[in-house]
Amino acid sequence: MPELPDIVVYLKALETRILHRRLDKVTIDSPFLMRTAEPSIKSVEAKKVLQIRRIGKRICFGLENDLWLVLHLMIAGRLHWKDGTTARKSLRAPKNQLAAFVFDNGTVTLTEAGTQRRASLHVIQGEPNLANLDRGGVEIFETDLATFSKVLKSENHTLKRTLTDPRLFSGIGNAYSDEILWHAKLSPVALTQKLSTEEIERLFSSTQSTLRLWIKILSEEVRGGKSTFPEKVTAFRPEMAVHGKYQQPCPRCKGTVHRIRYASNETNYCPTCQTGGKLLADRALSRLLRSDWPRTPGGLEDLSLPRK
Repeated sequence: MPELPDIVVYLKALETRILHRRLDKVTIDSPFLMRTAEPSIKSVEAKKVLQIRRIGKRICFGLENDLWLVLHLMIAGRLHWKDGTTARKSLRAPKNQLAAFVFDNGTVTLTEAGTQRRASLHVIQGEPNLANLDRGGVEIFETDLATFSKVLKSENHTLKRTLTDPRLFSGIGNAYSDEILWHAKLSPVALTQKLSTEEIERLFSSTQSTLRLWIKILSEEVRGGKSTFPEKVTAFRPEMAVHGKYQQPCPRCKGTVHRIRYASNETNYCPTCQTGGKLLADRALSRLLRSDWPRTPGGLEDLSLPRK
């Protein structure tokens, strides 16, 4: 799922292309995309884009007459840009295209990989109604250590759950929470109300620095690419320290990166750097092994050794 750094880069690219431009036409290719009926999608046509902003992981286009188009890309939604007027009735949209937004200088299209249609589009009238979509999480670059600490300890949950809770922190998801916790050398299952003052300070610093680093990396990638629009938005990047790096070496200690799997997600971490060498129980496998679940990475490796 595109998270804060990805959305920031999307916003920058969109601002240079569609800010103060007229939205001529909107084509909805999937009925599952629309989550509102009033105002109608036709009401935004022939309106100029006056502002672009982010609410959590949502991309918001502010148009004339206080109308808002609000996109949530969810896991597999992606935006694309083509210069010039490319949306023609005679051309069939790609199978994975959900919508096309035709401007007077080019077209923004929304696609979604896979068969599940989770991406959403709201048409909102007025800022008060727009505010209802805000889950309330603090913006990490607009807060201070005291507020961060207060929010962090407001509920006693694991660090992984807390960082990715949109009611607490805005724009952080599965991928960058892994990177933040690795940078801070903290366990993803550490309880928030048991953290020391020093650990909270370290986490606050790591959260800001990690997100800033990735905004910089992604921005430079776009500037150095063939297209100046972010076309390679993905949660798995070779520069990442632990996310998506299961069984690969930790770039800091050279130990092996491990994971906890749950539902369709997984948490990646380095036992040596983050958990004092303790192997966190993978729910699926640990239920099967029960008391035989190994406590160290070495013990897990022994499971794969052939019996003599």
